[in-house]
Amino acid sequence: MKVGVCPAYLPSVNYMAWIVAQKEIGFIISNHFQKQTFRNRTAIYGPNGKLNLIIPIVHRKDLDHQLDENVLIHQENSWQKNHWRSLETSYQSSPFYEYYEHDLYPFFHTRQENLMDLNIQLILKILSLLRVDKDIIKEEEVTNEFRVLILAKQKVNKSNPIYSQVFASKHGYLDNLSILDLLFNLGPESIDYLMKLDI
Repeated sequence: MKVGVCPAYLPSVNYMAWIVAQKEIGFIISNHFQKQTFRNRTAIYGPNGKLNLIIPIVHRKDLDHQLDENVLIHQENSWQKNHWRSLETSYQSSPFYEYYEHDLYPFFHTRQENLMDLNIQLILKILSLLRVDKDIIKEEEVTNEFRVLILAKQKVNKSNPIYSQVFASKHGYLDNLSILDLLFNLGPESIDYLMKLDI
């Protein structure tokens, strides 16, 4: 049975654990864009606790529903600058921030037009940083969709092992944040952590 998922923005740890476990990745491109999903948002660990980063999109008044593959990023906003500043503030003291920042820098300092293209490029970069080689397929239709990974309001009922987080002493451990939280804190050991998860 072919299972696919919508591309997410800087996906969660559980999302990437699922990706790593697949032989090939089927990205669904023909769904209608839905609000309150991880298509255009992610969560990181900021100095004051959980911090949501949201990419503004262009809302087409002439369309009742936009397809995911056609969603454009709103350009009259400093979202890239704001997201990069948030990542710096949140993780510059983490063990591996400097190790990965140059790989991620271009995504936040080069104009991005299409949301799905950006998400897929970021996922490919993250897989590269994890040293994972996967076949990527864009799918018009799939037999089954693993929707729980993309829904922002629905919690995944998994209890992940704890790893060290920068602000855990102040706010406690936060589970299933963006994969960047794992990378910046565990570095090359991140892939071992992901492979232990049962998603």
